[in-house]
Amino acid sequence: MIVLFRWLARLPLAWLQACGAVLGWLVWWGSPTYRRQFHRQVAGSGVDPRRARAAIAATGRMVAELPWVWARPHEDTLSWRVTWDGQHHVQAALAAGRGVIIMSPHIGSWEVGAQALAEAFAGQDGAWVVLYRPPRHEGLRTLVERSRERSQVQGVPTTLAGVRALVRALRRGAGTAILPDQVPPLGQGVWAPFWGQEAYTMTLLPRLVQQTGAAVLLTWCERLPAGRFKIHVKPWSDPTWHDPQASPVQWASAMNQAIESLVRAHPEQYLWGYNRYKRPEGAPAAPEKRP
Repeated sequence: MIVLFRWLARLPLAWLQACGAVLGWLVWWGSPTYRRQFHRQVAGSGVDPRRARAAIAATGRMVAELPWVWARPHEDTLSWRVTWDGQHHVQAALAAGRGVIIMSPHIGSWEVGAQALAEAFAGQDGAWVVLYRPPRHEGLRTLVERSRERSQVQGVPTTLAGVRALVRALRRGAGTAILPDQVPPLGQGVWAPFWGQEAYTMTLLPRLVQQTGAAVLLTWCERLPAGRFKIHVKPWSDPTWHDPQASPVQWASAMNQAIESLVRAHPEQYLWGYNRYKRPEGAPAAPEKRP
């Protein structure tokens, strides 16, 4: 598999993405489970299904570009492929000596976005740090680790020790990127509404803000034609994250509302097939009705 990944990584990215679009539709037609999950989430969101259908091909493109993302030649940097909308927000937060939390949902190419941000902004404050669940396959794990080292992205485990490393990085003024709509492990989240349905939602981001004073930037990496990308960045904050009387459910609800707004604006590249409503093993049941 590693040899195959390295071979694919030397092919033109635009060609890989075109093949991925076909792959996306093949998986769609071949998997009734995927189709049910897709339709369920789109219906709950209120997004026009005609717009959301573009995400079927986009998901295939995301998968097909991973060999390039993880195993491309070191000299193939992202700078010439990426344009920016809101780059100055990252520059301003770093110049103020604040750590930066990139809040990037499952929209577009989040792997490319994290690498591009680290390439552009990792400097004297050290590598950007991300929480990381390594692939089970040893070869893939090596590829991902080397890819992140090249882009000055340091992966740390999704453990208490990893969170402590994240806090230290933010306090010294470095950055991190987190997928806020990823279902967290047991004990690291709360049930909160997402598209009107209870979803187990992480509370790590507001806790990091409260501990470090880091700036939060809502970000997504748009996939453009011809192997190009555009990274959109805007500041985000919510009063509940700074209110000592607010509950974790209020923190999580505010974050989910921000994600919903972003997805409604850009449904064509959202990962609709991700099972956002799964229940972590051992987690309490979701509340049936909120007061």
